[in-house]
Amino acid sequence: MSTLAQQIEDFKLQSRAKMDTNTKNTMQSVTQGLIDSKLRDKALKVGDRITPFSLLNASSNIIHIEDIIDNNKYTILNFYRGSWCPYCNLELKALQKIQPELKILHTELVALSPQTPDNAMLAKDKDELTFEVLCDKNNTIGRKMGIVYELPTALRPVYEELGIDLLEVNKNGTFEIPLAATFVINSNYEIIYTFVDEDHTKRLEPRDILMAIKKDIINSH
Repeated sequence: MSTLAQQIEDFKLQSRAKMDTNTKNTMQSVTQGLIDSKLRDKALKVGDRITPFSLLNASSNIIHIEDIIDNNKYTILNFYRGSWCPYCNLELKALQKIQPELKILHTELVALSPQTPDNAMLAKDKDELTFEVLCDKNNTIGRKMGIVYELPTALRPVYEELGIDLLEVNKNGTFEIPLAATFVINSNYEIIYTFVDEDHTKRLEPRDILMAIKKDIINSH
């Protein structure tokens, strides 16, 4: 079975083979600029605690995160850019595959993006996701986690050419999106493991999530 990183690399090679040189150079330049800005340094760290929040899910029902955290040993908050992002979709599908193992570890997975409930439902249905997909309208929670940034102006025409309309997808009047980020939280609302990257093509391997949780279980006994 291929790793998520291998799947992403395969997709990246295929997609960039279709791009013109200017587009590739623009994307690489912008990504490097984001990396150099060290946005990830603003994100919450291991040992920090999150505060309870409530958001609509893909079915437009209100989900209280404390109901999830209080009823599980661990909760995973996975922030993704939206169902328009192929790297995010690969990640969500990979996370779906470890659902049985997460259940054994008394762990609940929750995905969050700034897109509307309708767009979140498209992702949930398409990939047959069994975990909650929440709508972080206006990136409210992502901002509290320290992972929100504005899509650089240079990339906007590139996204437009690709048919990605962030203003329509998120309906919040901004070009703000979250960094690719995953936080593993224990029942005390404490972050025990994090992954945050300015490069949207880099994602946390599902197996690393399982290893982090197993390691914490061993260390806490």
